Amino acid sequence: MKTMNTMKSLRNIALTMLCILTMGSCTDLDETLYDQVGTQNYYNTKNDVVRATFRPFEHAFWSIQSRHVLNELTADQLITPTRDGWWDDGGKWRRLHYHDWNVEDGGDAQTEWNGCFQGIMQCNYVIEDLQTLNAKDFGFSDAEFSNLSAQCRVLRAWFYLRLLDEFRNVPLAVSYNDVTKNTETQVEPKVIFDFIESELKECLALLSEKSELGANSPLQGQWTKAGAAALLVRLYLNAKVYIGEERYNDCEQVAQDIIDGKYGQYQVASRWDAAFDWNNDGCDEVIFGFPAAPGYSFWHYQGDTYWWTTPARARYYLGDSKCKAGDHNTKYAASPSYAPNGELYTYELGMPIQRFRKYDGDVRMKLYRNLGNSTREGMFLYGYLEYTDDNGATKKVQAPEVPYDLYIRDAVGKFQSLAPDRWLTATSSTLRDGDHNSGWHFAKYPFYSDEDTHQMESDYTEIRLPEIIYSLAECKLRSGKKAEAARLLNSVRRRNYPADKLSEVLYAPEGSANLDMQEMLDEWGREFFAESRRRVDLIRFEKFNSGTWWDKTPDADEHTKIFPIMRPILNANPALKQNPGYNN
Repeated sequence: MKTMNTMKSLRNIALTMLCILTMGSCTDLDETLYDQVGTQNYYNTKNDVVRATFRPFEHAFWSIQSRHVLNELTADQLITPTRDGWWDDGGKWRRLHYHDWNVEDGGDAQTEWNGCFQGIMQCNYVIEDLQTLNAKDFGFSDAEFSNLSAQCRVLRAWFYLRLLDEFRNVPLAVSYNDVTKNTETQVEPKVIFDFIESELKECLALLSEKSELGANSPLQGQWTKAGAAALLVRLYLNAKVYIGEERYNDCEQVAQDIIDGKYGQYQVASRWDAAFDWNNDGCDEVIFGFPAAPGYSFWHYQGDTYWWTTPARARYYLGDSKCKAGDHNTKYAASPSYAPNGELYTYELGMPIQRFRKYDGDVRMKLYRNLGNSTREGMFLYGYLEYTDDNGATKKVQAPEVPYDLYIRDAVGKFQSLAPDRWLTATSSTLRDGDHNSGWHFAKYPFYSDEDTHQMESDYTEIRLPEIIYSLAECKLRSGKKAEAARLLNSVRRRNYPADKLSEVLYAPEGSANLDMQEMLDEWGREFFAESRRRVDLIRFEKFNSGTWWDKTPDADEHTKIFPIMRPILNANPALKQNPGYNN
C-alpha cells in the first residue's frame, strides 16, 4: 500500500495536470518546450514516473463530455429543443433523440470512439514504459510501483467498458510499441468483456484501499480496490446486454463485498448533493472521482456536460458572470411532463420531473439557490428566476435576444410572455417547438457565485456508493427478493425526504410505496438524473428501442442499441466492419 506522502503527491499531480497533447485539450506551452524529451531521457525522478502515470487520467477526464451527450440525449430524461431559433444545429440533437443517426453524423460518437482509443493507447504507452523501469531506481517500493501500473490498467479497462457499451464490436489494442499484439479489426464482444474482467480482477490485489472513513481526499483521482470492483459491478450488471449472458449473481456478490467493506470503507452521505459539492473529495460516498479546480481542469463544468443546464442568462440569478467557464446556455433541460395546453402526459418513460413529484417533500425539488458560504439548496431551476440588479431593483431573468421574462415550465412550447396561469391550445409539441421557457433546468453540480471562494471547486464524481447499492437492489429484485431490494434503496432514498413523509415514500415493508421493475427504473432515473447513464439503464430494462416518451415513438428495430462506426473511422482503417443495421 502507498505511504501517505506518496498518495498525497499522486493526488496533487492528478489535480494539477494541465490539458495537453489531446484533441480538444488546450494549454499554454510558451514557457517550456518538450519536443526534445523522449522516453530514454524523460524518467529521471520519482515525480517524473508519477506524472507520466497520471497523464492518461487528464485525457480520461476530458473524454466524459462525449459519453454524456450519447448517454443522455438519446434517452428519455434530457432534451435539447429549439428555442426562438436557437439550438437547431442542422437537426443533430433531433437525430440523437429520435435514434436517427447514421455513419455520416460524426460528432459525439466519433469523438467517443477516438477519445477512448486515444486514452487506451496512452495507457498502453505508460504500462509498457513502466515495465522497462526499476522501482528501486526511483525510490518506489515494489507495491507502490505495481500500483502505478495497475492504475493505468484499470483506466484502460474503464475506456474499454465504455466502448463495449456503446459500439460492442471494437478492436483490442494492448500495446503501444508492438502493434502486432493488437487486432486490426474488431473482436467479439466476449473477448473485450473477458479482457476487462480479467484486468480488473488482477488489479484488485495491486491497488490501494481506503482503509477508514474520512480518508478519501488523498486518494481522489486514483483507482482503488473499490473503484476497480465497482467497474466489475457495471460490467456484470449489463452482461446480458453485452454478451447475452446473465451475470447478476456475480454482480450481486461484488456489490455486496463493496458494501460490506471488503474493498475499503465507504458510506452514503447524509445529503444528496454532498457527492457533488465543492468539498466532495472528502465525501465518503465517492468511490472514484476526477480532481478538478478553477485554473486547472474542470471538464464537468463545460457545455457538453453540466455548464449548459441553465437558462442562457442564468449568470444574473447565479451571480457567476466572472466564472472561468464562461457564460451559461440551454443545451440540456428535463423532458416535459405537460402538454402545451397544460394537460399531464401519460408516458411510461420520460417525464422525469413528474417522477420526482411522485413522492412528496423531495428536497431535490426545491428551486436551486446559492445560500452563501459555499452552500446551496435544490437541484432544479423553474418558474421565475428573480435577482437584484446593481441598482437594488428586483428583476427577472430574461430570454436572450427576445426580451421576455422567463417563466420556466415543465412543458415545451412557444410560451414566451404568456402568464404563468395561462397555457397554449396545442395538445402536443416536438423538439422544434420550444422557447427559452421550455423544460425545467437543473444544477447537479453547484454554480456558486463569483464571491464564493469555492466556486467550481467540485471534483467530478464518476462512481459513488449509491450506484453499488442500486445495482445490488436491482439484482435482488430480479431474483424475487423484493423486501431486500426495498431496504437497500431506502438506505439511500430516506435522505431526500422529511421524517414525517418517510412512512409514505419508503418502499414496503419500511414504508407504503410499492417497488416493482418499472419503479426500479424510475428510481434509477431519480437518483442518477443526468449522470451519464440513462441510455445504459433503458437498454438493460429493454425500453431503449421499444419505449415511448415525449416526442419519441418506438424504433423499427434494435440496431441503435449500439452506435455506428463513423465514416472517417472506417476510411482510416478499411479492416473495420460496420456495426449491424448501418450502411458502410
